[in-house]
Formats: sequence, structure tokens, C-alpha cells
Amino acid sequence: MVLVMLSGAVCARSDRIGVSMALSGFPDLLCLVWLPSQLSAHFQRPSKMAEAHQAVAFQFTVTPEGVDFRLSREALKQIYLSGISSWKKRFIRLKNSILTGVYPGTPSGWLAVFIATLGSLYLRKDVSLGLIFCIRERLPTGGCWSLRNRTLLSTILFSSGVWISGVLLCRKTLKLLLSYHGWMFEPHGRTSSTTKIWAATVKVLSGRQPMLYSLQASLPKLPVPKVEDTIQRYLESVHHLLDAERYSQMETLARDFQKQEAPRLQKYLILKSWWASNYVSDWWEEYIYLRGRGPIMVNSNYYVMDFLYATPTPLQAARAGNAVHSLLLYRRKLDREELAPVMALGVVPMCSYQMERIFNTTRIPGKEADSLLHLLDSRHLAVYHKGRFYKVWLYQAGKLLGPRDLELQFQRILDDPSLPQPGEKELAALTAGDRPPWAEARAKYFGQGKNRVALDCIERAAFFLTLDEEACGYDPEEEEQSLDSFAKSLLHGRCYDRWFDKSFTLVVYRNGKLGANAEHSWADAPIIGHLWEFMLATDQFQLGYCGSGHCQGEPNTALPPPQRLQWDIPVECRLVIDASYSVAKALADDVDFHCFRFVDFGKGRIKKCRTSPDAFIQIALQLAHFRDKACFCLTYEASMTRMFREGRTETVRSCTRESTAFVRSMADPYTSPSECLQLFREAAKKHQLLYRLAMTGAGIDRHLFCLYVVSRYLGVDSPFLAQVLSEPWRLSTSQTPQQQIKMFDLETNPDHVSSGGGFGPVANDGYGVSYIIAGEHLITFHVSSKRSSPETDSKRFGRNICQAMLDIAALFDTPSRKMAN
Repeated sequence: MVLVMLSGAVCARSDRIGVSMALSGFPDLLCLVWLPSQLSAHFQRPSKMAEAHQAVAFQFTVTPEGVDFRLSREALKQIYLSGISSWKKRFIRLKNSILTGVYPGTPSGWLAVFIATLGSLYLRKDVSLGLIFCIRERLPTGGCWSLRNRTLLSTILFSSGVWISGVLLCRKTLKLLLSYHGWMFEPHGRTSSTTKIWAATVKVLSGRQPMLYSLQASLPKLPVPKVEDTIQRYLESVHHLLDAERYSQMETLARDFQKQEAPRLQKYLILKSWWASNYVSDWWEEYIYLRGRGPIMVNSNYYVMDFLYATPTPLQAARAGNAVHSLLLYRRKLDREELAPVMALGVVPMCSYQMERIFNTTRIPGKEADSLLHLLDSRHLAVYHKGRFYKVWLYQAGKLLGPRDLELQFQRILDDPSLPQPGEKELAALTAGDRPPWAEARAKYFGQGKNRVALDCIERAAFFLTLDEEACGYDPEEEEQSLDSFAKSLLHGRCYDRWFDKSFTLVVYRNGKLGANAEHSWADAPIIGHLWEFMLATDQFQLGYCGSGHCQGEPNTALPPPQRLQWDIPVECRLVIDASYSVAKALADDVDFHCFRFVDFGKGRIKKCRTSPDAFIQIALQLAHFRDKACFCLTYEASMTRMFREGRTETVRSCTRESTAFVRSMADPYTSPSECLQLFREAAKKHQLLYRLAMTGAGIDRHLFCLYVVSRYLGVDSPFLAQVLSEPWRLSTSQTPQQQIKMFDLETNPDHVSSGGGFGPVANDGYGVSYIIAGEHLITFHVSSKRSSPETDSKRFGRNICQAMLDIAALFDTPSRKMAN
């Protein structure tokens, strides 16, 4: 007889006997099985990481006398506690769905209506105007249906009807109020009486403490703009970018489209807007993201950075422990809907639907289109270190592991001396290359056996964690190089040490710095920004570290160690991995990234100029681009439409006629500073108008995009739409939101400003620029381009941005002085 230890999944095969056990749901459990010695050759010896299990699930002994079967009390306890935790989550979800479903109504509100109605009957005052008695007459009689019981039931039914009617009326009223956007177009600091009354009414109807999804049903739908308005705004946005002949051709195409194809396409779009929650978002997700067949690394995924200056601990495992625990606390608040919805000006709720897929979400490759796999829950984490993949369980006895326990698990991974299996080290390069080869390889090589089990572990994980071997972060002695390397590492790493298909990959570096790489299809950057702010603040200001740099508390050394994932990757699959890696490596090497701090001034000084900080920076980017390339280009600035249900983004075409006039004036030595300043104010005013129009559903590009999708469905050929959608965005910009959750004060903690995040260039000969206005005295820019383009240079463009910012600020300081070229 031989003793065999089973952990996870065990299979033994012989000519006549087969045994298969899967205990992936209970990682803590150890199976002890007595089997005849001739079967022992069919089992492989488990890895060292899987041998140290403590708890025994069950054991049985096969002897000539029979089978001796024993259950472990500890195993039964684990099963019981896990079940209790699962049912508790279900109950909380059910309760929250009920409370959200009746919001702004409450159970106590229903009880108050019932008591008031019942009390009026006892006082012989029928507030129902006879409805209660009409209901009572239609109820059955006899048996337990006495007059008193029938009166009570009819009172309950009437009270419920009144209460539900009140809830629906409040929702409808709130939806109508939230459709009003006049407040956005009022001058800063000059709030009208109408807006004050509107804001007070919205606050009252929104309730005192709405849960995360309480106000979703009250959000208005994204309106479909009129075709003539969209065409007119489009022509205005390109007039100054085209010469007279090209503009005349474009205007002819636009007017022909407006008269011929547009009316029919618009009718279908309006029909969809009546039926769907949002007429843009599902098509945007599918056609812009999921149907893309090129690499998502660099081209689609984006990144976020750690604190700029502060490093809470230099210990990699400790920082990972606190960060992971903080993220899981956020997930728990998300599941329980304990997070308050984001409010504009503290009054207008933003749509929260994108937050549903932050965790437990993976992009699954397909031959023609990818899909998103989202699970309601996931109890483990997938971890990568030195070419090896691990499964780390996040719960013990139904409770979330504490930071110190997580630190222990991650330290065990860091201390593991084992080597990667053949093909394992660069496996994640499949997620970094083109999508079709990955889809084919996944179907062919990962559909069964241990590869299927291991891949499921990654794709069904809460998120992905990389324990990086490098040290990254801001270094004052090598400021430029350190931030550039940090940005490139988070954007693409080594092309095989991030799982680019996961909703996000948390990256923790050897020196304790961290960051994340996020997949774009499931949500936009403000959603990750919200999560990131919570994580950083919780890590530093709530969890903290002990004097030695470790997480607080004592570790449970009896925890089963992380499970090493097992792969069987054939040579043919390794060739596909190598090909994907080559594609990804070439793409990554071509990225020219420059991340820098602008410390001459920040939001404080810009506000003294009585202009929008975003408008200030966008106009500075136009001036920098003109100095960089001696031309203007179509410019993309991301704006959100989350004031509408399931809203995502809209484009602000920030290269306007007014901004180009200002830029040209700055290049003209004969234009006085006062004239330049006046042109700047006009450009800033126009930019703010465009931004507000985009936020209120009156943008250009999403409407044209949807018209194009409808035309393709109907087989309508539109030269105008084809031309519009083929125009390159040679300058793509975005502002990283700051302080969405005010968990700490930046003024009193200036070392804890965030570095923001960035993305890759959109056009091969263009720039991608992200910026974060971090407090009153700092703006951090992230500039990307491609080395292969002779027209771009990220560092050169960064210098032009700095100079443009200083030159515009100088207009306000010395309006009488001539500006140099």
C-alpha cells in the first residue's frame, strides 16, 4: 500500500480503474487516499508549494476487509463557514436589490403610509375615498376571511399602491429634474435663483444616503442630437483645419448626407434610444474595443501610478499585502453598495454601472470579436513572479485574509526557488499580441486538462497581481529617466509579465512602489481612478505599517501556501507564444514615453487667472503642438457622459477656430500681449462651451459613430461618414480625475499626491497626452509617441508644453510686455 497526497485536482488512470477528484473550491483541504501500490505510478509527485496543507478533508483506507472512511471535523467546519459566508453575501445582495428597487422609497416609508391609512379608518375618515372598501368587497369571504381581516388586507393593498405610486412619481420627477442642464452653462460664481431651487429639489428627492446604485433608475437617457446640429458643429470643428478646396468638398458631402441618408438613419437611432438604456454604449464597447483585432497592450490598455513622492514601505510583500487587502475592502463595499454614488457639485449623480465589472472580469479572445467574462464573485487571486503563476486564496474560514496574512503568502511566492515550466514564463505574451492567434491558441491548447484548469484560475481570479523583479518610481536624482521608465513599465512591462486581458493588473515592484495596468473595454479611466484613490488612502492612512515596514498584526503561519499553477504547453503553442511576444516587443520598443512634473505652478495660479484649468492646459497643448510641428491637427479630448444612464465618454474637439487664432497671435511679434490675452479668453470660453455640450449629450462624434453603425447594418454607403471616421486623431488628450473620494487632505499631505496615469499614442505620427492637476502647485504630464515616426519626439513635445504653460501664464502677469516667439 502507498500513501498519496492529493491537492487541488488529482487524476489516476489505468486500464480498468479511473479516479478523479477536484477540490478547487476548498484549497485548504488535504485528501489522504490509500490505493494499491500498482496504481501509484499514475500519480505525479505534487510540487513543494502544494505539499504543506494542514487541514484534512477526508481520508479512507482500502483494505481486504473493506473501506475505512473518516471525515475531518476541521474540514466540515471550513465547509460550514464557507457556506455561511456565501449565504450572507446572497442575503445582502437580495436586500440591496430590494432597497435599490424601491428607492427613494423605504420600508419605513411604507409602514408610515400604512399606519396613517389604518389610523384614519379607526377615526372614521376614509382617506382612500372608498377604494379600501371596493377592494374589500372583491376579496373572498368565509373561513378565515372575516370582515376585520379583509379590511386589514385591503388597507395593506391600498397603502402599498399609494406608496409605490409615490416612489414612481418621485423617480419620474427626479429624472425630469436631472434632464435640466442649464446650471452647467451659467457663469462661474453666478448661480441663478432657478438653479438654486432646482438643486435644492434634486437634493430632497435624491434622499439622504443613497446607495451606489440607488439613483440609477432616476438617471435620464442620453438624448440623440438633431442631425443638422451635429453636421453644423462638425463642419465648424474642421473649417480651420482644411484649405478652401478641401473644406468645400467636405461641406458638399455633409450637406448631401444630411438631406439623403441621414433622415433614415436617424429614425433607427431614435428608435434604439427609446428601447435601449443608452444608444451609444453597447456599440461603443463592441465595435471600438471588443472587435479590435490588433494588440490591446499600448493601443488600448492604460495605466495608473503610485504616490509620486511617498513610498509607505520598501518591503514588496508588505506593500502587496496592504494593497490587495485595500482593493478587497473596496470590492466588499461595492458588493454591499456601501459606496456613495459620485456626485457632480454634490448634487447631480453620476452613473455607476461601469463599477459593476471592476473585479472578477476578464476579456476573452475570439476570432472575430472578444467577449467579457464577468463573475459575481471570485475567492482567489492570480499572481505572477519570475515566470511562474500562482493561485492565492483570499479567504480562510469564510473571512477575508488580513494584510499580514496576505504578506505571508506573497513572501512565500517571493521565496519560492522553483523554475518556470517550459513555455510558462512568456505565456502572458499571448494577451499582448494580436487577438486572432490568441483566440486560436486558447481554443486549441487550453481547452482541457491542466492547461484549462490553470487558465480558468487566471481568468476567474478577482484580478491579476504581478510581483515585479524591478525597482521603479520617482527618483529625484534621475527625475526624467525614472518617471519615463516607470510609465513604460506600467504600460507594457516586459510584454509577458502582465495579464493584459484582466480588468486590471496590480503591479508591485521590488522597492515597494506599485501601479496598475487596466483593460479599457469594460470601463473608462475615472472608474479605475475611483478604486485607486480608495486603495492608496486605505493603504497609507487606515491600514498602515509597523516600524519594521511589515503589515500590522501577526501572520497565521498555518495558512496553506499558494498553489503553483501547472501547465503542459506543447512546442506548437510555444511557437505561437513566441510570435505574439515578437509582435508585442516590437510595439513596446517603439513607444517613446516621457512623464514629467510641471512644478512652476498648478491649479491655484490658473484659478487666479479666472479661467478653467482644463481649458488652460488644452490651449497650452495647442500652442505646444504648433511649435512642435508647425501645424494644427484634429485633437481628441475625452469627456464623460455619466450624467446619463450607462453613459461613457464623448469627444471634445479642442482644436477650435478660437484656439488656433490665439496660437497664431502668440507667433506674431506684432500682436500685443493684451490682444493675445483677449484671444486666449475667447478660446477658453469656446473650450468650456464644447466641454459642456459634450457632457450634456450634444457632442459630435458619438452621434456620427452610431449613424455609421446603423448605415453598416442597413447596407447604406455614406462617403461622408466613411471620411469622418477615417480621420486620424494626431493629438489625443485626457485629464486624470483627482480626489473623487476625499479620504485625506492633499494640502496637509503634499507628499501623497498621485502621479496620475497615461496611455499610448493613438496615431502613428501623433501624440498621446494625459495630465493630472494634483493640488494647487503641481501638474504631471504623461506624453507618448512612436519612435518610428520622424515627426514626433516625446521629450521635445514635453519641453514645448512647459514653455507654452509659462508663456500663457506670463500674459496674465505682464499684459503690457511683448511675448517672444
